Amino acid sequence: MNCDHCCSHGSSCIISVPVFKGMNKEDLQLLQNVTRSRHFLKGEFIFREGDRSETLFVVNEGLIKLTKMSAEGKEQIVRLLFPGDFFGLFSILSNEKHYANAEVIGSPTVICSIEKGDFLRTMEKNADLSFRFLLAVNDRLYEADESVGFLSLMEVEQRLARALILFHDKLNACNGTFTLPITKKDLAGYIGTTPESISRKLLAFMSQKLIAMDGRRQIQILELDRLKQMAEMD
Repeated sequence: MNCDHCCSHGSSCIISVPVFKGMNKEDLQLLQNVTRSRHFLKGEFIFREGDRSETLFVVNEGLIKLTKMSAEGKEQIVRLLFPGDFFGLFSILSNEKHYANAEVIGSPTVICSIEKGDFLRTMEKNADLSFRFLLAVNDRLYEADESVGFLSLMEVEQRLARALILFHDKLNACNGTFTLPITKKDLAGYIGTTPESISRKLLAFMSQKLIAMDGRRQIQILELDRLKQMAEMD
């Protein structure tokens, strides 16, 4: 970790979060003035499960995984966070401890932060912003419910197809091509399977000409519509 300062990334952080769009210039400037940015290295933790904080975090650059550990010590990836995603909101609004670990898995990673008092003051002055955050919380609850079905009802190939489509969309793939942003081990933890199963399913996708791979991490989606059908996303 090598940097902690105001505003060098604050403006781009605020602009990148959809929920902040549409704010008036005065409120937007106030929020930018109290936004701090910090560089993290791969493997560092923003916070750990059980920690308390009064901070809203925004991914400006890089990739974060939210994880929980089972009683047996097995890691489960709850969510992947891409540039523009915010996290820590529940801890702010409910004064509760963080329910998961937030670990950096992309390098370089820049995280912006807004302290609770500054954030709430801005929300109090902007009814539209408050409403959009309410909608964002509702979306998170929907995603959490969907995730339960995602892991318990779908076959591995369906889960993998959904993950590949997520990466394709979040990474703005050019000509359907992107670099797998996480290791096969992390991908396995994300969709609830093993790295060996990931390798077998990727080979199966290649044989079906759904994807092409160049090396271990470079993936090109050849048949996006077919992949969406497999993932039941039509």
